[in-house]
Amino acid sequence: MIIARNDITGLILAGGRGSRMAGADKGLQRYRGKTLAAHALERLAPQVGTLMVNANRNLDEYRTLAVPVWPDEVLDYSGPLAGMLAGLAHCRSALLATVPCDTPNFPLDLVERLAHGLTSGAADIAVAYSRSGEQLFPQPVFCLMKTTLAPALAAFIAAGERKTESFALRQRNVRVVFEHDTEFFNINTLADLEQAPSP
Repeated sequence: MIIARNDITGLILAGGRGSRMAGADKGLQRYRGKTLAAHALERLAPQVGTLMVNANRNLDEYRTLAVPVWPDEVLDYSGPLAGMLAGLAHCRSALLATVPCDTPNFPLDLVERLAHGLTSGAADIAVAYSRSGEQLFPQPVFCLMKTTLAPALAAFIAAGERKTESFALRQRNVRVVFEHDTEFFNINTLADLEQAPSP
């Protein structure tokens, strides 16, 4: 089974507190002349049918990206899972692909490979893993999930759980391994903006 691009909605997760950036809104920090959110949006756009952003601050600025912007429905900055839940609540396609706003050089074939993993593994969620040497590192915010997982995710968050990887591991999941670890370099601090590798 081949998943059509139009059956996938892409979600940029930009709803964090920016605690390691002295409270700055991470998605609005500029990298190579554009905001991190704009980089993520441009990179994800060719891979999905429609796009939206999850943000909890500066909503008007995010709306200048010309896609729907949805805040968390859980009002305590519950992390990426809360953003995913907001995305699922507003998703009108069968599948939701999520990426964080702070990783501007993620793979151009990310969604295609996650979709292949999802179907070949008969899974409900496909999660990216990066390789560095012999080690695999989970990148659970980079995932493709069926929208039918919304009730399970809501219950998981309501139980006080916050770890993205833990949620994925409790579902029918599949790992999709990407060989180039540098593609998943994420910008956590203002200093990282200067150190991020070129695409």
